[in-house]
Amino acid sequence: MSSTSRKYRRTACTGLALLPLVALAACGGGGGTDASAEAGSGKGTISVWAHQGQKNETSALQNAVKSFNSSQSAIKVDLKLIPDADYTKVITATSASELPDVMEFDGPTMANFVYNKKLAPIDTYVSAKTMANATDASKAQGEVDGKHYGLGMFDSGLGIYGNKKLLDAAGVKYPTGLSDDWTAAQFTAALKALKAKDSDGKTLDLQESGGYANEWGTYGFAPIVWSAGGSLLKDGKAEGALDTPAVVSAMKTFQSWKTYVDPNTDGNAFAKGRVALSWVGHWMYPAYSEALGDDLVVLPLPDFGNGPKTGQGSWAWGIGADTKNAKAAGTFLDTLLDDTNVSAMTTANGAVPATKTALAKSSLYKQGGPLQLYADQLAKPCGDKDITKSCVAVTRPVTAGYPVITSKFSEALNSIYGGADPKSALEKAARAIDQDFSDNAGYQIP
Repeated sequence: MSSTSRKYRRTACTGLALLPLVALAACGGGGGTDASAEAGSGKGTISVWAHQGQKNETSALQNAVKSFNSSQSAIKVDLKLIPDADYTKVITATSASELPDVMEFDGPTMANFVYNKKLAPIDTYVSAKTMANATDASKAQGEVDGKHYGLGMFDSGLGIYGNKKLLDAAGVKYPTGLSDDWTAAQFTAALKALKAKDSDGKTLDLQESGGYANEWGTYGFAPIVWSAGGSLLKDGKAEGALDTPAVVSAMKTFQSWKTYVDPNTDGNAFAKGRVALSWVGHWMYPAYSEALGDDLVVLPLPDFGNGPKTGQGSWAWGIGADTKNAKAAGTFLDTLLDDTNVSAMTTANGAVPATKTALAKSSLYKQGGPLQLYADQLAKPCGDKDITKSCVAVTRPVTAGYPVITSKFSEALNSIYGGADPKSALEKAARAIDQDFSDNAGYQIP
């Protein structure tokens, strides 16, 4: 058996449900040819692949392509939309030579595509202005070994939505921003105070209806690990990072919240006023704002000792490694990432703009806007390695081994929530991750 075949067999390859965006993770073998992008003439037809997401997103992208094609005659974009449930599987199954000039990808899958030589660095092909205008958090998601392979039109973030009316009725004081965030103990105390005023004692929504052995488990609750001073992976190892005493203690606290959680099987626990707090992301704002109006408050996640943390990252755009017209691809990306198109896309999907200028203009996310917290969090990016107390927005590990990390961590989280011993569950996950990385030579990108 060849080393490549062995690598495929021994990699734990799992599907990722990236909530609220759905994709399946790629599984890497480090194979493929040494593809390299060619600059080309900067003219002609270029192929572009994208995921077919919600209707408004798709329309915004189609409009951007139509506008680009009609604005000049040197480059024509041929857009192909692929259903989002199949999108990453299609990229994974397609050889580099058959991939398009420009392609969209979900952030955590990028390193795997780089590992399999399906993406080219974009630094040479997008303009310096485009790169400078990208938020630091967006650039962190798209960077491998000092090179950028992707930039996004939008980003993401987590927070706690609160029902001001219910919080006030229970006498609960709540944060106004990152500077006065709850400690984990204060958050637990708030749950207890709210329970005393609640008919069924359920005061919190943790979006538990689909379980946590999926990408929501990792995206939604890895911030607890980071806030406790731990990490999913540090210096290529999970042991000693994921299973520290501080992380174990934090997970015991998380486990203790279950008694306060509404299962939220109808998806309306917070909107209907059954619970006062909902731990979720920016994407619920439209529904929650409509339901609660002025009673809606947006709070950071609690601090477990290393400062409040949030996940970040979302869909991004890159250039196919085998393109023969990278110059034209870069020109299209410059237009796609301009204020007009980024603002249209983020108006369509409600996400956080991933460019500085569009973010500053956003009615939702600008200073004084109702979702300013998300912009404040992304303005303090950690990247995926140096997770200090002062940074907030953490990038999920940028490694081709991400599928096994998210699989093993989310399985551990799900079992902990179900009553398993946190120490044993985290140690088991760390061992499994490290074994897989050992089997795959650390997923080093050549």
